[in-house]
Amino acid sequence: MVVGGRLRNERDKMNKRREAEEIGRVLRSAKRLARRYYTLTGRPLGITGEIAEYEAVRLLKLERSPVRQSGYDAIRRRKGKLTKLQVKARCILDPSKPGQRIGQIRLDREWDAVLLVILDRDLEPVAIHEAGRRAVAKALLTPGSKARNQRGALALNQFRRIARCVWRS
Repeated sequence: MVVGGRLRNERDKMNKRREAEEIGRVLRSAKRLARRYYTLTGRPLGITGEIAEYEAVRLLKLERSPVRQSGYDAIRRRKGKLTKLQVKARCILDPSKPGQRIGQIRLDREWDAVLLVILDRDLEPVAIHEAGRRAVAKALLTPGSKARNQRGALALNQFRRIARCVWRS
């Protein structure tokens, strides 16, 4: 039985690798299409979230969460500890523009940390920052900003201040 189980595990790993490679090919095509769409319209196609999730999983060797999982997008398993990660994305077209915000972070959902994947104008990852739940909650609940307090939207620079860089190109 052990041999059969080992073979099944190896087969599962190969299938997951093939699936990840196929997803990578699809997303490379989607990136080209998104760049073309932006050139033609001046508007984003709206795929940065999917790209960010894929890149975070690939670069940090994470597991994708189940589809439509409320609260988190990826799982990190390290030394028997499971960490549920919410993945956010920001495509930086003009680094000189202050006040850029990341998407809504909801404190009423289940997650342990937030990953922010920074993408360049070609939708290629340039950095990934991670902030724990406690630091994010403190930043969101600090009185002052309506966008932050009511909508759960942190400024990009504010997130970077409370996070640590976990990957850089």
